[in-house]
Amino acid sequence: MVSVVKRDGRREEFVPEKIVVSAVKAGAPPDEARRIAQAVERVVHEEISTEEVRRRVLEQLRGRNVRWEQNWLVYDRAIKKRETQEIAQPAAR
Repeated sequence: MVSVVKRDGRREEFVPEKIVVSAVKAGAPPDEARRIAQAVERVVHEEISTEEVRRRVLEQLRGRNVRWEQNWLVYDRAIKKRETQEIAQPAAR
């Protein structure tokens, strides 16, 4: 079983469907959201922190549609009342 290490140190089972739901809320179509969850799931081995899951999901969202990433960040700030650390954008070429 793969576990997610929560911010407070608790562990819970990794549930890819949570990523799917979050990605859909950010604007991704359901099949694209499933592909995002699968991409994250491929890199998870025994455990992963919630921060690492979040970072990887945001990378996947940005790679597919920058608007979805922005929607996720707005949700984090407004609904979860969490100050987010935005991932540095790659340098323009």
